[in-house]
Amino acid sequence: MTLDMAYAACRRIAHHYENFPVGLLVRHALRPHIHAVYAFARLADDIADEGYGSLATEQMPPEWTVSGRLASLRRFEAAVRDPASEPEDPIFVALHNTIQQFNLPIQLFLDLLSAFAQDVEKQRYASFAEILDYCRRSANPIGRLVLLIHGERTKEQLAASDAICTALQITNFWQDVSVDLLKDRIYLPRDEMARFGVTEESLFAGCASPGFRALLAMEVERAFQLFDEGYGLMQTLPRPLRWEIELTWHSGRRILEKIVDLDFDTLHHRPTLGALDAPTLLAKAFFRIRDGSPRSPEGAALGPFLHAGRS
Repeated sequence: MTLDMAYAACRRIAHHYENFPVGLLVRHALRPHIHAVYAFARLADDIADEGYGSLATEQMPPEWTVSGRLASLRRFEAAVRDPASEPEDPIFVALHNTIQQFNLPIQLFLDLLSAFAQDVEKQRYASFAEILDYCRRSANPIGRLVLLIHGERTKEQLAASDAICTALQITNFWQDVSVDLLKDRIYLPRDEMARFGVTEESLFAGCASPGFRALLAMEVERAFQLFDEGYGLMQTLPRPLRWEIELTWHSGRRILEKIVDLDFDTLHHRPTLGALDAPTLLAKAFFRIRDGSPRSPEGAALGPFLHAGRS
């Protein structure tokens, strides 16, 4: 197993990324390292979500149990801690080379694995605080690793990156409400569901009630606010990384805008980015165009929903 072969395997996995570009605008010399981080996270996440992926990247049988998936994630953890435990796996050959080159904290990878293990065992969340704790481990490490690989590591940069990554994670939750229900997984906080009169039974019945729409409008507004909190990060970054983060930022917000356009009904529709979105997103990223739609002015588009159902 050569390094070139290992990084090529990571690049193939990165090409399957769905909503947001992976390393598209990263400097060529750094792109393989971004792919290595992504490939590690993607395969581990696949194990937690569908029971797919392995150290050899082959498909697992569908009858894999919870204990089986957790055991596989423990193998990932062992391989992160000790490169000698999986010396022929291309993902870990590449990953450990990247870790050594950039002195990356192992804890960030362990945080990711702890979040993926939580996905195997935990299907409900009591509060938004629990969601934020999950995002701290499932999403924020990726942003931090990207910054560290680029030599960007101030506290302010890392905090802004955390805000963007958390926004991306919860955007994915609100985008994928119907998909997660198929896995018996609900990320909408239970206490907030109760406040808006939303029950698990109504979710599984596909009832996009006024209460559900109001709840989702509140969650979407939170995501918009987190994107806003992190926007200053781009001003501190060199090109082309700045363009990469700008494109990701605008892509995440575009998903939120599509949720608004659906009147917050993600029980029956899953908004995605398409070819028609690309020109606008690229223009916004390159020319630093930042608009407030669909919330302008002052969240007007969300207003009717944000007040409904609140105690």
